[in-house]
Amino acid sequence: MSGGFSSLNTALSALRYNRVAMDVAGANIANVSSEGYARRRVEGAAVAGPSQPALWTRYDGTGDGVSVTGVTRMTDELLNVRGRREHGNQAYLDVRQASLERVENGVGEPGDAGVAASLAELRTAWHALSLSPTSESARAQVLSSARNVVDAIGVQARNVESEAGDVRVNVLNDVSEANTVAKGLANTNRAIAAGTLNGSDVGVLLDKRDQLTTRLAELTGAKATVRSDGGADVTVNGVPLVTGSQAGSLTVASGVTPSGDSDGAPVTFAIVDASGATTVPPGIGGELGGLGDLLATTLPAYLTGLGAVAKDLADGVNAQHQAGYDAAGTAGTALFSYDPADVLGTLSVAITDPRLVAASSVPGGGTDVGNAEALATRPGVEGAYQRLVNGLGTEVVESGRRAANQQVLTGQVDGAREQLSGIDLDEEMVNMISAQRAYEAASRVMTTVDSLLDTLINRTGLGR
Repeated sequence: MSGGFSSLNTALSALRYNRVAMDVAGANIANVSSEGYARRRVEGAAVAGPSQPALWTRYDGTGDGVSVTGVTRMTDELLNVRGRREHGNQAYLDVRQASLERVENGVGEPGDAGVAASLAELRTAWHALSLSPTSESARAQVLSSARNVVDAIGVQARNVESEAGDVRVNVLNDVSEANTVAKGLANTNRAIAAGTLNGSDVGVLLDKRDQLTTRLAELTGAKATVRSDGGADVTVNGVPLVTGSQAGSLTVASGVTPSGDSDGAPVTFAIVDASGATTVPPGIGGELGGLGDLLATTLPAYLTGLGAVAKDLADGVNAQHQAGYDAAGTAGTALFSYDPADVLGTLSVAITDPRLVAASSVPGGGTDVGNAEALATRPGVEGAYQRLVNGLGTEVVESGRRAANQQVLTGQVDGAREQLSGIDLDEEMVNMISAQRAYEAASRVMTTVDSLLDTLINRTGLGR
C-alpha cells in the first residue's frame, strides 16, 4: 500500500535497520581485543511491493523501506582452511626446533666440560705418562681422565634421554588437550545446530568453532570440514575424531606408557569411538607429529651415534691397552668395560689401581713408554664424534630455518584473514556515524510525515 501511513512504516524500517547497524558497529568495537572474534556486517534488503498481483487493485507504491536480512561474519572458509593447515605445519616445526635446541644445549659443545674436551684431556694424560713412566701421579691422571670421558659421555646421554622423557610427557599432555578440545567442538556443534534451527544468532559459536578447529590442527594436524548446519567435522590423518555432536577419543596406541615411560615400540596413535578403536596412519601432523618424529628418529639416532662413539673408544683403547704391560710387567687388561646391550648406560673404567695402567710395550720394560705413546697417538674417535655433533648442529640450524620460513607463510595467511575478519576502529567509527546520521534522517522523515498527517487530519475539512 501507499500513502502517509505507509511512509511511517518506511521510516520505521529505516530506524530499525540503522539501529541494528549501530549495534553491530558497537559490538565490533567492543570486541576489538577478543581472541577469535570475526568482524560482523549487517545485511539489508529493500522491501518491495507485493510479489503477487491483487485481484481488483494494482499496487501503486514505490517500496516499503528496508529490512535486516542478517548479520554476516566477515570470514572466508578457504582462508580458514589454509590457516589451519599452516598453523599445523608451524606447530610441527616449532616443537621440533625447541626440542633440538634443548638437546644442543645439553650436548655442551664446544665447551670445557664436553666430550671433546675430555677426549683431548685423556690424550694429554697418556702423553704425560709417556714422559714420566715411573710417576704414580701420571698413572692416576690417566685413570682420572678416563673417568672424565665416561662421565662426559654419560651426562650427554642422560641429557638426551631426559629430553626424550620430556617429549613423551608432552605427547600425553597434547593428547589430553586434543581430547578436551574435541569434546568442546562436539558441544559447540550441538549448540550451533540448535541455534540455527531456532533462528538465533550463532556468530559467537561460529567464532568458537573456528578457534577449536585451529587448535586441533595445531595439536594433530587435523583437517576440518564445515557441515551444512554450521558445525565442523574433524579428521586426523583421515580418521574421524569429531563428527557433528559426537567426539572420539585420541589415544597413544604404543610407544608411550600412561606414566610417560617408553615401552620400546614406535609411537602410534588411535582414535576410539562408539565403533571401536581405529589406528591413525603414520604421518600425523601438528605438535604430536613433531614430538613423534623426535621420539622415533631424531633422539634415538643421536643416542645410537653417541653409543657407537663410546663403543669404538672403549674397544680401541682396550685393544691397545691389552697389548702393553703394567708397572709390574704383567700384560695389560681392559681399561674400559661396558655391556654391549647398553653401552651408554654401563660404560665405566675397569681398573682402579694406577699401577695396572699398561704404559710399557715390553714385559718388564721398566721405563719403556711405547704403549703409552701408542695410546697417546692412536687414531681415536674424535672425528666420528665431531661428525655426530656437526650433524646435530646442522639439523638444529635447518629446523630453525624451516620454522622461520614457515612463519613467513603462516603470517601471510593470518594477515589475509585479519584483513578480512579483523576490526579497524576507524572504519567502525565511520560505520557507526553513518548509521547514526541515517537514523537521524529516518527520524526526520517520520517527523515530516507526522506533520503532514497532522495537517491533513486536524487542519483540513474544518466547517465554519
